Amino acid sequence: MAAFPVLVQPAGLRFDAGEDTSLLMAAQAAGVKLPSSCRNGTCRACMCLLLEGAVDYLIEWPGLSRDEKEEGWILPCVARAVSALEIQAPLAAPIEPAVTPADRPLTGARR
Repeated sequence: MAAFPVLVQPAGLRFDAGEDTSLLMAAQAAGVKLPSSCRNGTCRACMCLLLEGAVDYLIEWPGLSRDEKEEGWILPCVARAVSALEIQAPLAAPIEPAVTPADRPLTGARR
């Protein structure tokens, strides 16, 4: 299985995307949060601009117009890398780990 490097601008975040997984899932697995909602290519919440590289889609026709595709817009929730990529996703951010308060005992008991 091939994996391709992905650079997310303007944050400069990086992750590798396997050819068999969506960009959204690969980003999340690597600790990068991309905007998303439906995860099936219809809501367009994840829409971002492809600056370099090429993708193909897990579905036949994602929720993009022909003009949007020609302008370079992609939907990471249903797109997969077929080369190294550079994308523009202004709302991308590192996923912050969940923090458990240290002073609260983890007993499992409910009050």
